[in-house]
Amino acid sequence: MPRLSAPIYLDYNAGAPLRSGAREAMIEVLNDTGNASSVHSNGRKARGRVEAARDSVARLCGTGTRSVTFVSGGTEANMTALSRVWQDGGNPVYLDKLFISAIEHPSVLTGGRFAVADQVLVPVDRDGIVQLDALRQAVSEAEPGLVSVMAANNETGVIQPLAEIGAITRECGHFFHVDAVQAAGRIKIDMEDWQADAITLSAHKFGGPQGIGAVVTRSASRSPAPLMVGGGQENWRRGGTENVAAIVAFGNAAEDALSDLDSQDHFQGMKTLLETGLKSVCPDTLIFGEAVERLANTTCFAVRDIPAETVLIALDLERVSVSSGSACSSGKVSVSHVLTAMGVDEDLARCAIRISTGWNTRTDEIDAFLELWPAVVDRLNPEARSRAA
Repeated sequence: MPRLSAPIYLDYNAGAPLRSGAREAMIEVLNDTGNASSVHSNGRKARGRVEAARDSVARLCGTGTRSVTFVSGGTEANMTALSRVWQDGGNPVYLDKLFISAIEHPSVLTGGRFAVADQVLVPVDRDGIVQLDALRQAVSEAEPGLVSVMAANNETGVIQPLAEIGAITRECGHFFHVDAVQAAGRIKIDMEDWQADAITLSAHKFGGPQGIGAVVTRSASRSPAPLMVGGGQENWRRGGTENVAAIVAFGNAAEDALSDLDSQDHFQGMKTLLETGLKSVCPDTLIFGEAVERLANTTCFAVRDIPAETVLIALDLERVSVSSGSACSSGKVSVSHVLTAMGVDEDLARCAIRISTGWNTRTDEIDAFLELWPAVVDRLNPEARSRAA
């Protein structure tokens, strides 16, 4: 088996490497002192940095700065958005049900602040697309509630028809939340076209630091009730002293992520190279969501009878980092709920591997992986290379 000259990281959907500009900006802030709520010069400097970062995140989302609330990451952002109480023009609206797709991130599937009995699961088709007829049927006669659908799936990269979902949601009088954690910097965020009331972001998916995210609303007057209350920070929408260093790095990474939208042809080219190479090695390689629109950076594939756990170990020994299509929690690996919802049988789902690229991925790294892949297959199941498609 060929030895790689350097490690290869192909797991950007789990977490992207920190961009150099974000790192430098973060270190600069860490070398200063100041609470962004203080009125002295140190505090005002910190406040200015926070507001500049807020402006950068707003530009990434195509919205106004007053609509951006910084939180501790994607999970808190989703938990904040999944509130039973929303403000609409200064008036509280109490929501009856939460409608979520079957392929949402676990932080959404938990239901946020909705009881299990008040959650409605909307199915997806075999490509992982939300079934619009089922959604319409679920929401058409319901009291005002919240619809929550991710922009792009973290495992398969499948992009949802958000404009259509938003239109159905608005027509039926509901609020609409979009988990855009995997979408930021990979597809254009268009809250107006999506008719989304709120979207959620996490900085470390596109080169910012871990532990910082945002809830972004289309209108400052139409927003979820705070999850955390305290001293009035973030315009009373999230209590707690702002993490200025992380926020500044988030803003820096958001500027770069916005520029990444002009590089999607590069990522699409790497994806085509990868998927063509995978099928040339094993003709019956199955690529999940291949028939529909996916993120340019994401490939989720499986070769039957080659378990993902074994592949991860083999690749890790060769200094290649990828993910399985399974959820791992507390040391236990379970079959992906996303693939299960798409109708994938359990045996095949246990063979799912996810490769995700990002801002620092080079084409020669894809070439190196493809050079390595046949030897991995031969070691784990040599018959797989000769099976017909």
